[in-house]
Amino acid sequence: MTARPSATLLLARHGQTVWHAENRYAGVSDIALTDEGRRQAGQLGEWAVRHPVDAIWTSTLTRAIETAEPACCALGLVPRREHDLRECDFGEVEGRTLAEFAAEHPERAREYRADPVTHPFPGAEDPRSAAARGVMALRRIADGHPGQRVLVVAHNTLLRLVLCELLSIPLGAYRRVFPRLRNTAVSEVRIGEEGGALLSLNVPCAPDVSP
Repeated sequence: MTARPSATLLLARHGQTVWHAENRYAGVSDIALTDEGRRQAGQLGEWAVRHPVDAIWTSTLTRAIETAEPACCALGLVPRREHDLRECDFGEVEGRTLAEFAAEHPERAREYRADPVTHPFPGAEDPRSAAARGVMALRRIADGHPGQRVLVVAHNTLLRLVLCELLSIPLGAYRRVFPRLRNTAVSEVRIGEEGGALLSLNVPCAPDVSP
């Protein structure tokens, strides 16, 4: 019996938002892109022309949808949206920084830094549930695009949790193993019947123009 062809998913974090400068947790809050974020989205669109994709999926949050727009326009593709690709809900820390939370709850912040899965923020979504829904969403996308290349625009924490789940890395280590996914950087994974494989990580979509 012939194996079903694997899909290649090109995972990109959305562009910069207005909360990035102060490193505030955006989570499920629908925060707008900055001018820089829109410029980064344009660079992702140019990258998609150089590395053509067959389909584009995004989360249902505006910052992901707007980040994918230039690529959709450049390739003439209609974006598809998946609610399970939304960012994690950070509960009481939505719109706040970790430093602000630590000033009020130093012990809770220490526990979070040590293991953010066992000790999530108060009122936050269980990271294990977020990882599970994210992986299921990617598997559904992969199943719908066998043998194709699919750009998926989503979010920093969700994508790091998903990468851990796909690669059998303990979820509690996601902040250490994957400290940060850069805005509009691309991580390439292959998902098929044999499971998931990481082909590249956090690659900038814009060419390096440094001397």
